[in-house]
Amino acid sequence: MAHVSRAKSFIRYWLPLLAYVVLIFSLSSMPRLRPPFGFLNADKVIHMGEYSVLGWLTGRALHTVPAMSGLGASGLAAIALGGAIGATDELYQSTVPGRESSVLDWAADFLGVVLSQVAYAWYKRPRSDRVSAPPDTRER
Repeated sequence: MAHVSRAKSFIRYWLPLLAYVVLIFSLSSMPRLRPPFGFLNADKVIHMGEYSVLGWLTGRALHTVPAMSGLGASGLAAIALGGAIGATDELYQSTVPGRESSVLDWAADFLGVVLSQVAYAWYKRPRSDRVSAPPDTRER
C-alpha cells in the first residue's frame, strides 16, 4: 500500500515540479527569446512570475517529505533549491546564442521563489489562523 501511496505522491507533487523545470530549461534553450511585453524590465517580471510558480511547486513537493513536513523547513529548502535552479538556468543561458545571463535575472528568479514561499506559508497556515478573532467587546 505504501508503494502505491508513494507513486501517487510522486505523480501529484514531484512530476509537475520536474515537468516545470524541464519547461524552464526548454525555454532557456530558445535562441533570442524575448518577453512578449515591451515595457522596461519586462524580463524581470517574467522571471519573477516564472520562478514564483517554480517556488510554489517546489515548496509543495518538499512539504511531502517527512523530514520537511514543517512549512519552515520545506520553505527554506524550496528557496535554496529554487535559487540553485535559477543560478543553473542563468549559467546555462549564457551558453545559448542570442541569450543573456545576468545576476539581476537571477535576483528576480530568487525573489519570485521567496515570494512564493511567503504565499505558500500563508495558504497552508491552519484554518483557525485565517479567520480573524472577533473584536474585543469588553469594557471600552
